[in-house]
Amino acid sequence: MSTRDLNTTKQVLEGVRILDLSRVWAGPLAVRMLADLGAQVILIEAPIGRAGGREALERMQQMHRDGRHFPYYPDGDPGEQPWNRMGMYNDFNRNKLGIALDLRYPQGQEIFKRLVKTSDIVLENYTPRVMKNFGLDYPVLCEVNPAIIMISMPGYGNSGPYRDYPAYGTTLEQHAGFSSIMGYPDSGPYRTQSTYTDPVASINAAGAVMLALWHRRRTGQGQYIELAQIETSVDLLAEPLLDFAMNGREPKRTGNRHSCMAPHGCYRCRGDDAWVSVAVATDEEWSAFCRTIGNPPWTQEERFSDQMGRWQNQDELDKLISEWTTQQDHYQVMNTLQKAGVTAGAVLNVKEVMEDPHLRERGYFTNVTHPQAGNHDYPGFPLRLSRTPTGVNRPAPCIGEHSRYVLAELLGLSDREIDRLEEEQVVSDGPIVI
Repeated sequence: MSTRDLNTTKQVLEGVRILDLSRVWAGPLAVRMLADLGAQVILIEAPIGRAGGREALERMQQMHRDGRHFPYYPDGDPGEQPWNRMGMYNDFNRNKLGIALDLRYPQGQEIFKRLVKTSDIVLENYTPRVMKNFGLDYPVLCEVNPAIIMISMPGYGNSGPYRDYPAYGTTLEQHAGFSSIMGYPDSGPYRTQSTYTDPVASINAAGAVMLALWHRRRTGQGQYIELAQIETSVDLLAEPLLDFAMNGREPKRTGNRHSCMAPHGCYRCRGDDAWVSVAVATDEEWSAFCRTIGNPPWTQEERFSDQMGRWQNQDELDKLISEWTTQQDHYQVMNTLQKAGVTAGAVLNVKEVMEDPHLRERGYFTNVTHPQAGNHDYPGFPLRLSRTPTGVNRPAPCIGEHSRYVLAELLGLSDREIDRLEEEQVVSDGPIVI
């Protein structure tokens, strides 16, 4: 198939409509992946000036200023409309239409139900009580559209003693047990900077939606999906959990070291805060590593002659390896070792990731122009399908940008009806001044 054919092929989820009620990261990223596959997504959020919506996220981002600038806005400038310039928001909500709709009003709930009638999927990541309080939980939506697929992503699920607890990835990661095994033997628990549980939940949610769509295609039946984010995270802690279940053994913090590989870790390289990761799994790889660094005398010592010996003498081994790596550029170490068959990776900072020649040559980053945030590169879609294209068709919506389009074109409301809804502040196409 030629490139031209690929570019004119329909996307995988073309014709599927999703109502997105999610916030922050886990939900928005899940829906963004589906939007990148061609689904029409209508992002529904509370109008600015009302509780909720992107105002909460805006406040969160402004809290992280360092006294000189706001680091999560383009050029560190919130501008006159900071709610439309947030980097995180604009990354996770590309390819979506946006409507500002207040679901606390009966009129807003009725509009949402009308959208459900013509939609395929509803996704939300509130605590369990919220959709029920709106009168928009699954039993209600199923009466409106029996074929609807609804997925809820509460932090702790719809049952259990923690069901109503709010959650962020910054706390779920710890509760799922990840932090307890991260760190060094003499340190307390560590956490990842990127709140690992959020993207894990996102990927699970996107996969669950695809399974439900496949089921509906075969049976005509919609269904309700409950995705407890804590459980999608615990699911990936299988090895230490099984070790405890079978042996009653608690894992120890080991830093960058491995349970059987040695050398294994991050080694300082030439330059300011430059590092390389190295993982040697077999005696053959060890021999290749020794040849690559010139077979210095210490590589022939008996204590390093086999895998167990190297593992038992890692403190001394790491010091000797660092004497070599500190004289090298981290990319140079990676490339040299990889050519010799030894697994190694340069430890990249964010700037180096954005400029990485491999990612750039593959065209991973995608350039998006946003009317308020300007022109910037964003992470691309991680999957490549040979017969169905993916890509960015539109930037993230400004607040209420598509409210009139959705109400008029999709629901058939007249201009007069829309004007009345705006006067009553049920919907908006911009900030509401109270």
